[in-house]
Amino acid sequence: MNAECSVVLLADRHHGLRDSVRGLLETEFDTVFMVADEASLLEGAGRLRPAIVMLDMSLCGGDMGGLLERVRARSPASRVVMLTVHDERTVAQAALLAGAGAVVMKRSLSTDLHPALDALREGKQYLSPGLSK
Repeated sequence: MNAECSVVLLADRHHGLRDSVRGLLETEFDTVFMVADEASLLEGAGRLRPAIVMLDMSLCGGDMGGLLERVRARSPASRVVMLTVHDERTVAQAALLAGAGAVVMKRSLSTDLHPALDALREGKQYLSPGLSK
């Protein structure tokens, strides 16, 4: 990824998943910051102004649109990748409508994360293939 996109903020409550995703991201980003709650996510977004915010959908607490709005208020240029265990297309569509640029299923991270990042670089949206049916 280019120099302007060297920081990613990863927000997920599950330590093991954060470590796995961090390993995938370290090949493309200079710095990967990891947080486990909404307050840390919002503080990190404002302080770091990351190119990418990767956000576990479960951190939204039923207010996905509101949380994405708060993230954008602190870091307007950040692009958001939502991570989810849900494979319902309606969930993915809601994330895109709320402002996410990509929705990646957690079970497909190893194959879908890099294509999602490529799509965001090209100004496109991305859904894990399991969500597009």
